[in-house]
Amino acid sequence: MIDHLELSTRNIDASVRFYGDVLGPLGYEQKVTGPAKGFGDGKSLDVFLVAGEPSTNVHFAFGAPSRAVVDKVYEVARALGHALDRAPALAPHIHPNYYAGYLRDPDGRLVEFVCHEAE
Repeated sequence: MIDHLELSTRNIDASVRFYGDVLGPLGYEQKVTGPAKGFGDGKSLDVFLVAGEPSTNVHFAFGAPSRAVVDKVYEVARALGHALDRAPALAPHIHPNYYAGYLRDPDGRLVEFVCHEAE
């Protein structure tokens, strides 16, 4: 189980904007504003951003409660000009209900939003 994720970024302002935009539909907001910027959903702090040289060889996924929320994250990202990777779709080769969409953060990391529920 993952408790939290800390990501180094070349451009802290762009990354705060990106994660604020795309995590909003999941109920997250920025909770920490010091040198490390932290995002949480009211129950926990899950994502921290710090200034530094990033690794782009990272893939992580945020769980969404429904396929509609996966779609909403993708549409918010598209509307705000964030980098899109793959549109939301079923991936039955993983399992029959695996529904995911993919974005790229400002440092090029693959960020997935996934729902495992049947709809």
